[in-house]
Amino acid sequence: MSATEPVLILDGVFAGYGKMTILNGTTARIRRGAITTVIGPNGAGKSTMFKALFGLLPIRSGTITFDGRDTTNFSPRQMIDAGLAYVPQGRNIFPELSVRHNLELGGVALSDQASLPDRLDKIMQRFPMLKEKVDVQASTLSGGQQKMLEVARGLLLDPKLMLIDEPSIGLSPLMVQEVFAILKALRDKGVTILLIEQNAKQALQMSDYGLVLEQGQTRIEGTAPNILADPRIVQLFLGGGLAQPVAVS
Repeated sequence: MSATEPVLILDGVFAGYGKMTILNGTTARIRRGAITTVIGPNGAGKSTMFKALFGLLPIRSGTITFDGRDTTNFSPRQMIDAGLAYVPQGRNIFPELSVRHNLELGGVALSDQASLPDRLDKIMQRFPMLKEKVDVQASTLSGGQQKMLEVARGLLLDPKLMLIDEPSIGLSPLMVQEVFAILKALRDKGVTILLIEQNAKQALQMSDYGLVLEQGQTRIEGTAPNILADPRIVQLFLGGGLAQPVAVS
């Protein structure tokens, strides 16, 4: 795949829960090596989109293309093997275990278990705080440090794309800045990040691209600065609707 080609393409994706359809023909083109933030009102389908991408929800119609392969309805294990990592909303660590053991459990998904020690060493180099606290019980970490641990555990798989859902929930403004700085540093090292974030303005300010969902459809897709400057975003978040999807260059 060329570096100029999208690493992820959603084409008319429909998905939901039981008889309820949440994604109503969602489309997106996620650029490689960039941070793209997904925003939209509550119930717009943001987290549902991530679950569908990761194989936790069946795709009813439409296609997902990841790194040049049709991954529509791949299982989570297949998506991990394809190079996708998912950091869900909320705290998802094992609090009674050490930082090291939390990371090692993340490595269970590796096809090549022999590579785990080398991967752990690289993670420690990338996250000095985790190296310093490697034998400390994870429950003693601050909220921001716990989120850092979750991100590091996902990076252990050396993913091509990371899905990160609401990393700032429950964090102080200072910790939010710290987590965002980590995400920007990862982007600068070539990691592609697709992010859902409640602090929409703050997230877009550190992003390259943005995607606005409403009622399971893509309403605006474009560069983050252009989306921040678009007065229609205010209308969307105040409950107004946009009649047609809009692409912003």
